[in-house]
Order: sequence, then C-alpha cells, then structure tokens
Amino acid sequence: MTDLMETTEIHAKIPAGWQLAEVGDALTKTFQFANFISAFGWMTQMAMIAEKMNHHPEWRNVYRTVEVTLTTHDVGGVTAKDIALAQKMNEAAGNA
Repeated sequence: MTDLMETTEIHAKIPAGWQLAEVGDALTKTFQFANFISAFGWMTQMAMIAEKMNHHPEWRNVYRTVEVTLTTHDVGGVTAKDIALAQKMNEAAGNA
C-alpha cells in the first residue's frame, strides 16, 4: 500500500502548475491544448501510462481543455503515485 503524504511534503514535491485541493486530498490542474485532437491525443497517451502505473486519473475534457484530479482513493488522499503521474502529465503536455 502507498503511504498518505503530509501537506508539507506535498507542497515540497508538487509539480509545476498543480494545486492542492482545498480539502488537501487531491492534486488538480487544468491543461490547455492547441485543439481537441491535441487534447485527446494527450489523454490517450496518459491513459496508457496510467494503466501501466495502475493509477488512474479523474478527468474531464471539453474541446481543448482537460481538467485533471489526482488522488489515491485507497488511502483517501495524495501519495507518491499522484506526484509521479502529475510529473508524467506535465512532461507529456510540454507547454500546454
């Protein structure tokens, strides 16, 4: 099982552009892409990575915008899995 992270540890490791949800149990970020094809392509790429990690995002796509929430439901909050997936999402999105 993955350990729940303390708020101070999350703030020290949170990737660029991500926010800690008000209740502190999730990371959130909104990505903007050039168009729907780019957004959906990124989501497809992230789906394959998430499946390999066995850690799946909550997300919502409208045209070129993708809103992402990451949390580890098993422990009820943010874990290293969320930080790792957030970093991979940032890397794949580039400047989005």
